[in-house]
Amino acid sequence: MRKILYIILLLIINQYLTAQTNLSGTVINKNTGEKLPGVNVYIPELQRGTITDEHGAYSIAQLPKGRFKIQFSFVGYSKVIKNIVIDDKSITLNISLQEENILAEEIVVSGGSYATQHENAIKIESLSAEKLKMANSPSFIEAIAQTPGVDMISKGVGIATPVIRGLSLSNILMLNNGVRMENFQFSENHPFMVNESGVDRVEIVKGPASLLYGSDAIGGVINIIDEKAPVAGKLQADANINYYSNTQGINTNLGIKSTTKSNWFWILRSGIKSHKDYHEGGGRQVPNSRFNTAFIKVNTGVNKLYGKFALRYNYDQMKLGLTVPPAIELTNNNSAKNEFWYQDLSNHFIASNNTLFINDNKLEFNVAFQQNNRTLMGSELTPVFKLVDMQLNTLNYELKAYFDLPAQMQLIAGFHGMNQQNTNAQAPDHVLPDYTMNDVSFYSLIKYGSMDKFNLQFGLRYDLRFINVPEQLKSGSPDEQDYLQLLETNYDNLNGSLGATYRINKQFLLRANIATAYRSPNIAELTQDGIHGNRYEQGNRDLIPQKSIEYDFSMHYHMRHFLFDIASFYNQINDYIYLSPTNDTTNEGVKIYRYMQNNAHIYGLESGIAYQNTYLSSKISYAYLRGVQENNENLPFIPQNKINGNIAFQKTDLLFLKELKLNISGNYAFKQTNPAMFETETAAYFVLNSSLEIKIPVKKQQINFKFFANNILDKKYFDHLSTLKDIAYYNTGRNVGLSLSYQFGN
Repeated sequence: MRKILYIILLLIINQYLTAQTNLSGTVINKNTGEKLPGVNVYIPELQRGTITDEHGAYSIAQLPKGRFKIQFSFVGYSKVIKNIVIDDKSITLNISLQEENILAEEIVVSGGSYATQHENAIKIESLSAEKLKMANSPSFIEAIAQTPGVDMISKGVGIATPVIRGLSLSNILMLNNGVRMENFQFSENHPFMVNESGVDRVEIVKGPASLLYGSDAIGGVINIIDEKAPVAGKLQADANINYYSNTQGINTNLGIKSTTKSNWFWILRSGIKSHKDYHEGGGRQVPNSRFNTAFIKVNTGVNKLYGKFALRYNYDQMKLGLTVPPAIELTNNNSAKNEFWYQDLSNHFIASNNTLFINDNKLEFNVAFQQNNRTLMGSELTPVFKLVDMQLNTLNYELKAYFDLPAQMQLIAGFHGMNQQNTNAQAPDHVLPDYTMNDVSFYSLIKYGSMDKFNLQFGLRYDLRFINVPEQLKSGSPDEQDYLQLLETNYDNLNGSLGATYRINKQFLLRANIATAYRSPNIAELTQDGIHGNRYEQGNRDLIPQKSIEYDFSMHYHMRHFLFDIASFYNQINDYIYLSPTNDTTNEGVKIYRYMQNNAHIYGLESGIAYQNTYLSSKISYAYLRGVQENNENLPFIPQNKINGNIAFQKTDLLFLKELKLNISGNYAFKQTNPAMFETETAAYFVLNSSLEIKIPVKKQQINFKFFANNILDKKYFDHLSTLKDIAYYNTGRNVGLSLSYQFGN
């Protein structure tokens, strides 16, 4: 082991001494030849960048060897992405930008490496921070649910969990900069603890991703990517506040960040949300739907010739009111304060991400620790006020190597591990028992091809999961001799994926992929034995892992201003786990529901048409989905088929304004006529939204002002995935708001 470390150290020293490569060039206007100052030049994989000077020139010094992607972007111009190969020689790269906004792809990381969207055989949507803000919603999950194939299960405004192609909860993963989040997400009432402030973009992998991320990625992955540090020598800050009339709520956050000339960077951001009970269409108050959250984000690190090193810390605190029958009876005001029947959640997250550049290859070592505490507060009418108190500690660690091979091939090989422990405190209800879980996995992925014509990728992954639930008293049992029996079990699985993209020409792209995935039964499904909500839920120790195979095919066509996308898929899920009523009841007469398994399949399509020029952009998308079990029962939480559309008028450099933008959007949901066992049919609905945004430059600073109105017509409607539908509360009514952002720095 010591010899291996010496060899790595010598390689790093050799790399540092020999590879003193500089990248430089000039950026001009393609039509006029004018040199462009202020163009952003950025290498995402290295997290290094600069801005062109008054002569349109740029220079980035001391770059490591390897193949990288570099992007050039400037307001009012189309983005350009180039491949570069860095060796021992300095590189000159001159770029010309087209003076108009045209539709372009993005560089994404959730496909296993830094690649453009069209190079990935799996479909990855990239939502920028700007796109997320267009939803004008206090809910982060609602913002990403505007994407075709993505929806949300909601219990009001504050509690929402994502759905990808009809799968949700333990069937999808939420990632914090590549690290899987663990927030007790086995129930629709347990949301992921995420905050959209300080986010650069969100990448959404649609379909099985177990090859890259292991168990639970059977439906897809949502990867939240933090904001970028500024270029070297810059200090930037921003202050943001949003007001929402429907909940009389405020979202506010403040951020400051800097990068020194020696490429050491730091980012600080903090904020709060405070909202009263929301009002449904027609104006009726929805009792105890209030929520309050607070967060802190701290990122720091350094980028050097031989590697990049980063340390991130997040703290999130949420108090989420529950609109449940006991709370409805007690609510007699409309306050933002949480007084009874609410979840009190907190989460500490710390991660170290490190990359070493060794000749033309690189080595990543990442480790992260999460501590999530979930408490459920009742009222003075319950036996105790604190009904649930669980703490989940999760340690993730990963070693990943990237090898650039001949003939435009890249090999990615990695090892991933996870240790997780849940502990119940003194609260009487143990929704989950005390347990320990360990994961070990090995994976490899081979990519072949370039941006120009054909890309192929193939991978395999082996996962092994160990679960230990010690003998312990059953939750809520009056009999002190009533024990939950010891459970020791393990699950293993081999997954594979094969996919390709083919460019027929510069405008026409085809993508095909076949992938297997799996999900081991979660702890609730194995061990639950008690009241959860208004049901008595009973686990099943005989459950086996879900396994699926999905076939994806998509087509992409674009011209200068026009884009058309269509994607279809068929997902066969064997041993799908679901909750089913039985003929048994408890001694008190409460009906018992037990976790069962059956084969199922989900199929559907997503399509979209977009048009964009300098002044006008528009998009309309359609998503169709169907999910059925082998016994012809409909799958739960399958969203309504939907059409989303928006049109925006924008003008830059208008009088004293840097930009003016008017946006109008509408969402139409078709009638859901295929409800699952616990569900009812849902009527169609249409919601209309609009916003007006202006950006005002003040010397080197900028003020952004937005006025928006969601559900302008104050439509009364149920979304099929609203869990408040069962108690006859509609979704959010008219919501008028203001947004103000002030950006400043050197």
